[in-house]
Amino acid sequence: MDRSLPIDEVLPSLVAALREKGRAVLQAPPGAGKTTRVPLALLDEVPGLILMLEPRRLAVRAAAERLAEGLGETTGQRVGYRMRGESVPGRRIEVVTEGILTRMLQSDPSLPGISAIIFDEFHERSLDADLGLALTWEVRGALRDDLWLLVMSATLDAGPVSEMLDDAPVITSDGRSFPVDLRWLARGPDPSLRLEASVAALVEEAVAETEGGVLVFLPGEGEIRRVAARLEGRLPKSCHLRPLFGAMPFAEQRAAIRPEPSGRKIVLATSIAETSLTIEDIRVVVDSGRARRSRFDPNSGMSRLVTERATRAEATQRAGRAGRVAPGVCYRLWPKAAEGAMRAHAPAEIEAADLAGLALELAAWGSDDLSFLTLPPPGPLAEARALLTDLGALDAEGRITPHGREMTALPAHPRIAHMLLKAGRSAAPLAALLSERDPMRGTSSDATIRLAALRGGDRDSRANKAVLDRIRRESKRLAKLAPPAGDLSDGQMAALAYPDRIAMRRPGEAPRYVLSGGKGAVMGDVDPLAGQRFLVALDLDGDTREAKIRLALPLSEDELREIAAERITLETLCTWSRRDRRVLARQQERLGALVLDDRPWRDADPEQLSRAMCDGIRDLGLGFGAAADRFRTRVELLRSAGEDMPEMTDEVLYGSLETWLAPYLAGVVTVDQWKGFDALPVLRAMLDWDQVQRLDRLAPGKFRTPLGREIPIDYAGDHPSIEVRLQELFGQTSHPVVAGRALRITLLSPARRPVQVTTDLPGFWATSYADVRKDMRGQYPKHPWPEDPTKADPTLRAKPRGT
Repeated sequence: MDRSLPIDEVLPSLVAALREKGRAVLQAPPGAGKTTRVPLALLDEVPGLILMLEPRRLAVRAAAERLAEGLGETTGQRVGYRMRGESVPGRRIEVVTEGILTRMLQSDPSLPGISAIIFDEFHERSLDADLGLALTWEVRGALRDDLWLLVMSATLDAGPVSEMLDDAPVITSDGRSFPVDLRWLARGPDPSLRLEASVAALVEEAVAETEGGVLVFLPGEGEIRRVAARLEGRLPKSCHLRPLFGAMPFAEQRAAIRPEPSGRKIVLATSIAETSLTIEDIRVVVDSGRARRSRFDPNSGMSRLVTERATRAEATQRAGRAGRVAPGVCYRLWPKAAEGAMRAHAPAEIEAADLAGLALELAAWGSDDLSFLTLPPPGPLAEARALLTDLGALDAEGRITPHGREMTALPAHPRIAHMLLKAGRSAAPLAALLSERDPMRGTSSDATIRLAALRGGDRDSRANKAVLDRIRRESKRLAKLAPPAGDLSDGQMAALAYPDRIAMRRPGEAPRYVLSGGKGAVMGDVDPLAGQRFLVALDLDGDTREAKIRLALPLSEDELREIAAERITLETLCTWSRRDRRVLARQQERLGALVLDDRPWRDADPEQLSRAMCDGIRDLGLGFGAAADRFRTRVELLRSAGEDMPEMTDEVLYGSLETWLAPYLAGVVTVDQWKGFDALPVLRAMLDWDQVQRLDRLAPGKFRTPLGREIPIDYAGDHPSIEVRLQELFGQTSHPVVAGRALRITLLSPARRPVQVTTDLPGFWATSYADVRKDMRGQYPKHPWPEDPTKADPTLRAKPRGT
């Protein structure tokens, strides 16, 4: 504690703010000393336990050891730590991973014995940290107004956090750093080279041009190992290559953090080294410009790790590592001009992650009305709740079930927790395998060979030994938490964890599958599992159109029916087939989107058939025929004139087929039957008795000629109209009127050819008829053509022979 750190100058102000308000936000850059100084500064201020949250396991143990050293002790005295699978109690300070706080709050929201909670490195915006802060803030307001709450961040804008915490005081430490010489590429990296080759070449250049330790930032373990392999034998013998990533044994992590007794240290690290740890003796940084993040696709329900360009904030953090102890140098694997296209900050994990765990925790808490710094996106949250319902963790109303509460007690993803509870400890190897990266990447997709290696100790030469060993350790830990083993097959256990990824092969030669969740998937033609009818897809590449299955387990139909019996439904289905131009009635056994059995439905429900035929009618068109169309026109004519009549436009009728037409479609299931269907009585039934009477009175459907014959009236034009043989109107002295308008009459010859169109029949008799009579007598001499048609009898006959 003798060496002063920049944070020391603001500690009195920080302590005063906490005394007054009980909450504060501390902004301090990496290296300022906040992690190792602040908890110690609070020891004499609060009576109970100080809980400090770290985003990574490595940072938890490293921070606890540094704090204990500051007190002249070892961990296990006043300072302890807790993480998944490991715990060293401390009397006054405990450093924990962020998920530990959630478990404590769910167990007892009053947090007995805890006086202060510190969220360290909050700028990383992990999902667990966001949830933990939201829950703690609610507890502080409802149960523990004496609880001190401190949020510490290196780069996060403190304003929104302060506002969320009811205008908490913001304390800022300027920190202390030495100048860093930034060196960019003159142009972009050679596109023909893999990232590892370009990084290795830049590391060689940096080692040759500088002195001191070198910290190299890479996206993940795979890139770290490949760069290390390329650098082997190409660096001076005094250089020591030290990998640093979260999954490696702690002894090896410690070696990367501690100073080397001699020579230069070359640390190949993931983003774990950006802010959470202080790596001593680093003078040089080589930044690959890449970061690996988990991304969740709500459309496919899948999370996947993606490698992206680093953000400007991450690049700044990384460069700052070179200036902690002395002036340094940062080599960037991109040209300076490319920085304009870099995003300012990475999104908070809550915006892009799988929210199943969060949704389960909110259900266990009993409310999701919490103050989140960033609200969970509604779409992914709804997808997560749908999955939890499928797993039996939530009921139909979204409330947590007893099974869901058991799931929250297991430190595993809800899928894995559900599988362990249902299948027992025999599922531990599979659970551990699903929680780690594939130890045999690039080989067959069959997970059976991985499980055989785990259970039998098989040293398959294709397997990554370090990854297998980690999986075995995790398997042993999970087995202790699970109930006694059941007798399920590996495929059945996988189906418990992934009820939405049970895959059924589509008909055809290519190994294409449909998943029970509704998405498509494909497998390589030569894969040993390609011939399987049923699979459980454990890992997919995340393609939203047709994901590639990278890891799977086979499943027989009998096994599937046994494990999913309660979820298999018998559905009756009536659908219109465009290809067959008829309604098809089927009975199907379904598991989600999978059709396990499909057969004709012999005694199909008439109501379902009629509803399906309505879809067919929308496809085929109404096509009522002339009589029905004339009826609709009459109704629309009166409706537009203000009469109370139902609307019969195409749009309205198409939209309500199930209401007005379906009850009359019994026996109509084909296109030919629809063509022969008389819709006029159905349309007429849409009117009540009074409406029918008014329609027939105000807009009659037919005109009765003097001979008593009824002729349909066409209302489609400007005037209602009829066509009638001229001779049939002899004796008609007044012009017919319908719907308040003169009837347009097309007068026809005996051969039914138009002779004259009139809306004034008396006027026609008095004027034009004489000329028409001359023409007609010449063309049709056998028909009567009286001089005065108003006094003649109507007729459709020719004159008798001999007249």
